[in-house]
Amino acid sequence: MGKALVSSIFLAVALVTSQACVAQPTGPADFSELVERTAPAVVNIRTTARLSQSRMQQFPDLDENDPGWDFFRRFFPQPGPNPNPRPGPQPRTPRPDREVPHGQGSGFIISSDGYVLTNHHVVEGADEITVTLPDKREFKGRLIGSDQRSDVALVKIDGSGLPTIKIGDPVKLKVGEWVIAIGSPFGLQNTVTAGIVSAKARETGELLPFIQTDAAVNPGNSGGPLINMKGEVIGINSQIFTTSGSYAGISFAIPIDEAMRISDQLRTQGRVVRGRIGVLIGEVSHEVADAIGLQRAAGALVSSVEGDGPADKAGVKPGDVIIKYESKPVESSSDLRRMVAATKPGTKVTTTVWRNGAPRDLVVTVGELPDQPKQARGDQERGPTPAADVLGLVVSDVPADQQKELKIKGGVQVDSADGAAALAGIRAGDYIVSINNVEVTGAKQYAEVVAKLDPTKAAALLVRSGEQSRFVLVRPSEH
Repeated sequence: MGKALVSSIFLAVALVTSQACVAQPTGPADFSELVERTAPAVVNIRTTARLSQSRMQQFPDLDENDPGWDFFRRFFPQPGPNPNPRPGPQPRTPRPDREVPHGQGSGFIISSDGYVLTNHHVVEGADEITVTLPDKREFKGRLIGSDQRSDVALVKIDGSGLPTIKIGDPVKLKVGEWVIAIGSPFGLQNTVTAGIVSAKARETGELLPFIQTDAAVNPGNSGGPLINMKGEVIGINSQIFTTSGSYAGISFAIPIDEAMRISDQLRTQGRVVRGRIGVLIGEVSHEVADAIGLQRAAGALVSSVEGDGPADKAGVKPGDVIIKYESKPVESSSDLRRMVAATKPGTKVTTTVWRNGAPRDLVVTVGELPDQPKQARGDQERGPTPAADVLGLVVSDVPADQQKELKIKGGVQVDSADGAAALAGIRAGDYIVSINNVEVTGAKQYAEVVAKLDPTKAAALLVRSGEQSRFVLVRPSEH
């Protein structure tokens, strides 16, 4: 009886242990089946540029002892007398135009009739595009459209029944998930590397959030697919973090949902149309959030508003913090850029700003983002004057004509900055618009506000420099 009970217990423990071992997640034994299904749709892209006489003459003169002398003389012979004659036959005068290798990268076929996705920087400046499939078939590629801001390009090759790769959903992607990259690093076609998703929505200062992986990506991988374990492309390999020019363990991919949205516009209208509201924005620090009464450091701080632009017409002011856009919370300045860019020009959008310690709704009619952003003017320098307050500032009233030009009411101009204010980055020629959410109307009122400041706390000054505004924290006790 006792032996039977003991045997049953051992059997149950062995069964549970066996099931636990089976349930433990393990990495795949190999990726061969996955590669067999997806690799046929991954292509190599080579580009050439037409080098004219004028472009050849842009190369600097090289001394014959320079290591690049022979290369340039062989492939880019210069017209006219040779400044460094050598014995033997002289190079022939080149033809007016000459096709030279321009670059190479990767891409992948997204439709059986030959639409290929790749990076903008792979085909930028190319006069001719050659697309090579893994089965060695070559096609002349035609550029449908290319978008520099997102680094996405769409190329068309003439074919039918071509192998394609399935489009996945990067939203469902999980950090730690296995992925593979296929491409032509250093021209080595059909190269497969593997890794995991290291991070999602990685901010790198670009218009799109990136997928970060540790799959090896090198020059030539650009434009190739990042593929999940279902055989779906979830990103376009675009950038690497490196100090040497080669893979250093971190690579970035454009999420495929964003890339497909861009490619659809490139296919239908040849370019990407984005929205704009005409503001320069920055991040909200914890110190600034605390000083202006925000519960947390979120939103996009407006540093400058373009005159007569969409935001200006709606009443947005420098120093506002945009906290909602179309009722959606704005977590960072990058969030707002993407939201606005994805909005169709002409759309009326309710935007919530935080101003003077309270939210305010403004209706903005979104404009169209131009190809080149306008440049802001530099700071205006003024000569210093003596005497300073507890912040280290000497200020004066802003002339009425300057108020009109700057589109501010009141404020004071900084004649000189010293002590805490200078350490915080305030300079002569700046304008103080508000202090701790209290609007500055003139020099006399400014002095009254400063006199009431708590010397143990940092004051949040809204400072206008040129066409940009920013919050600056200054501690009176440091003066």
